[in-house]
Amino acid sequence: MRKYIIAGVLCLSLVLGACSSGNSPKEEKTEQTTEKTEQVEETERDVDVKKKEYQPKLDVIEPSAYNNADGLALEKGAYISVIGKSEGKAFWNEVKKGAEQAAEDINKTLGYKGGDKVKVTYNGPLEAESVDEQVNILDEELARYPVAVAIAITDANACEVQFDLAAENNIPVVAFDSGSDYKGLMAMVSTDNEASASEAARHMAKAVGEEGEIVIFSHDSKSKTADVRERVFAETLKKEYPNMTVAGAYRLDEMKKSVSDEVNKGLYRLDDEEPSGTELAEEERIKEEDVTRDNIIDYILKKHPNMKGCYATNGETVVLAVEGIKRRSVSGISVIGYDADEEEARAVKEGEIAGLIVQNPYGMGYASVIAAARAALGMANEANIDTGYVWMTKDNIDSEEIERMLY
Repeated sequence: MRKYIIAGVLCLSLVLGACSSGNSPKEEKTEQTTEKTEQVEETERDVDVKKKEYQPKLDVIEPSAYNNADGLALEKGAYISVIGKSEGKAFWNEVKKGAEQAAEDINKTLGYKGGDKVKVTYNGPLEAESVDEQVNILDEELARYPVAVAIAITDANACEVQFDLAAENNIPVVAFDSGSDYKGLMAMVSTDNEASASEAARHMAKAVGEEGEIVIFSHDSKSKTADVRERVFAETLKKEYPNMTVAGAYRLDEMKKSVSDEVNKGLYRLDDEEPSGTELAEEERIKEEDVTRDNIIDYILKKHPNMKGCYATNGETVVLAVEGIKRRSVSGISVIGYDADEEEARAVKEGEIAGLIVQNPYGMGYASVIAAARAALGMANEANIDTGYVWMTKDNIDSEEIERMLY
């Protein structure tokens, strides 16, 4: 009898324990709903924070139709190809981020999910600003029949055959960062290079006391961007500052040949010794690939001992100039140029750079996709879309206006 009583008590306690420890189906459903709501709210907060970070870079785009994805009824699964001048560098990483955000906004606006999403890809040459590699990428992308292409044209005289092919296949082409004179381009998305180059010239004049020799160090001899920045800067100095002269203009992609030619003619030495003035024997001659980046900036500095200012047209040439000036312990040269990656921003803070034109590559990537989408839909596009820039110095680098444009 005692065994039956104990067994009954144990069964009863198990039943009561289960009832007391478990929640009712209604309570469990409420908890699940609350948890899901909290997750949604957390996701929305993350989106809001992200938007707060990038929105200022879109707000400066003019016209404003290119800072949002409204009214772009692309077909499900549409594909837009974005092609830059390089892969993996800070500037082009920002372009890629902007392009991806535009795709995200388009899909959100249209309610596309999964395989229905509009797809945007970014590709660029692994060798920075390689014309041949960029042309090959363009060929490959056209073979995939995107609804539109956006491209930063490395060589203003290249790609015309590919652009004709795109037109034959009803694939509109938008240029960004650097364009060309090709008549079929649907839009140009970029910094106002004429305005920014003029502004850089005026800041250079102020930095050097409106007199002295200035050297231009351009990033290449092929792109429209480099050409405009070099030409307008020189024109502004000539027109507005009669006591300033452009003592030399050098293009990075030509420098290895220029330096090696002078060495082989006996007119220059890579070390600091005096050249012989006599052409070198065959076994003593050097090749273009023997000339390093340090050799290039050393050549410029040695050729211009009275230089008071160096104007560099992109981030790469700015950094080369600063590194060369530091390495050779040269003083009294004001460096002004373009872009603002971490290394350049540090150099501005430390007074190694007098000032920089800070571009908006994120905005370029975003607006390029919007312009490409509009072109694919047969919508009108502005001929020029201005993505904005700001002037950065040691004095304003920590301001909100500057911080929101840095990358």
